[in-house]
Amino acid sequence: MDTAHDGFAAEQIDGYAEALAPITQNPIGVVRSDIKEPEYISWQAVDSEIVLKPEYGEALIELRDFSHAIVLFWMHQVCMTKLRHVPQGKARQVPEVGIFACRCPHRPNPIGCTTVRLLEVRDNHIRVRGLDAVDGTPVIDVKPYTPQYDCVCSDDEQVMRAIAASVRVPAWIARLTY
Repeated sequence: MDTAHDGFAAEQIDGYAEALAPITQNPIGVVRSDIKEPEYISWQAVDSEIVLKPEYGEALIELRDFSHAIVLFWMHQVCMTKLRHVPQGKARQVPEVGIFACRCPHRPNPIGCTTVRLLEVRDNHIRVRGLDAVDGTPVIDVKPYTPQYDCVCSDDEQVMRAIAASVRVPAWIARLTY
């Protein structure tokens, strides 16, 4: 390990053994999609359904007031880890980068994170557009897209313009402190 890179040394993590212990995740649901195998396609046009375990249906109350959500999922078909990767295999078009500098699936923990458009929320089902996960993908979590947290903006005015331009959130969101 390069201990001089950016002043980070391996011994800086020694006191965090508990934090570095294995983590167990329990899926809250599964993706249903016509896309059965990972592929490089325009995912923005793909409609999918997230089916949550029935006991989580109540957790969806008021989610329909948002236009977008963030879906965290486990890329269960990933079978290898890479530390460097050429995104989408476009070697002559993009550089090889570290795996944490791209959204490629071959990660130490293949967790996917995608902002999707909400089409419908019903019972324990969420219909979405733009989820880059194949049929059968385990879903770890669903969070509402909240511009105050999720938009890269330098001030509150930019956040309010982003909200007005492209997303829908309930009115009470503006009363929260961020």
